[in-house]
Amino acid sequence: MEIKLTRRKFLLTAGTIAVANLLPPPVDSEAMVSSNSFATLIDLTKCDGCKNYSVPLCVSACKEANRDKFPEPDRKMLKPYWPQKFFDDWSSKRDVIDRLTPYNWIFVQRIKINKEGKEEEIFVPRRCMHCDNPPCAKLCPFGVNKKHPEGPVTIDCKLCFGGAKCKDVCPWGVPQRQAGVGVYTYLDPLPVGGGVMYKCDLCFDRVKKGQNPVCVNKCPKNAISFGRREEIFAKADLLAREKKLYIYGKEENGGTSTLYLSPVTFEELDKAVLQENKEKKQVMRFHKPKNMLDKYKNLAKLILLSPFVAIISAFISAKKVNRED
Repeated sequence: MEIKLTRRKFLLTAGTIAVANLLPPPVDSEAMVSSNSFATLIDLTKCDGCKNYSVPLCVSACKEANRDKFPEPDRKMLKPYWPQKFFDDWSSKRDVIDRLTPYNWIFVQRIKINKEGKEEEIFVPRRCMHCDNPPCAKLCPFGVNKKHPEGPVTIDCKLCFGGAKCKDVCPWGVPQRQAGVGVYTYLDPLPVGGGVMYKCDLCFDRVKKGQNPVCVNKCPKNAISFGRREEIFAKADLLAREKKLYIYGKEENGGTSTLYLSPVTFEELDKAVLQENKEKKQVMRFHKPKNMLDKYKNLAKLILLSPFVAIISAFISAKKVNRED
């Protein structure tokens, strides 16, 4: 299969690849976590899923605050990208609120459990965990995922190619892809991406100004706390001891900046989630995953070779430029 390019497209392709490979390599994210970092505590004994509202307030607040960041795809680019035979398009499903999408960065998971012979429902706000040592940041070939000293893990949507490696290595499958947007649309028909990945950025623009994420401020039950990491972790430990609660997030995936407090074990919650959902791969679990960096050590080393891969790619592209142009 010969890919034909105009001279203009080839120059843009080569230029984009060159710029992408001038980006700084992923840094040691774990070293950036300190007492000056921020963290979130979500108390499941307080969250009631906003039963009196059609949409949980944390969800509606997030949607409103991030409206300008949501993707607006080019309809002509909503097509399979070789060699894939599919594409991800959520643009016609923007109202979906029961899972993470490029247009919904937080949702409330409803889990039915049996406690002391009675069926109870636990409501769990779910979004990016903002890991201490995020595999998504270290294994992104172009370094567009970044762990910030303040705690948030963000994606630079202007440079993301939508390769979805970040989603593959995330134990909760947080990042979601939207086709028809991003750098790859300028490189069609080269097989260099499939859109842009989107997820919660912890309202990083607000955090830098000393403000709370909007989901924290809008929670009517004060179930979500936000503050300095040291204080939030101390608060979680204290409440866990006093109320005999269970903590999730301190060790999972190498540790995160998001902690949960639950009246039942997270093993019970995870079991209930799996029982209720047939689509196991799409479920956000409460398991105890190991950090995927241990599994992909060789890949992390290979990423250092990305400039050489880019040069080879540019050379192959040059060979396939339409000779008639």
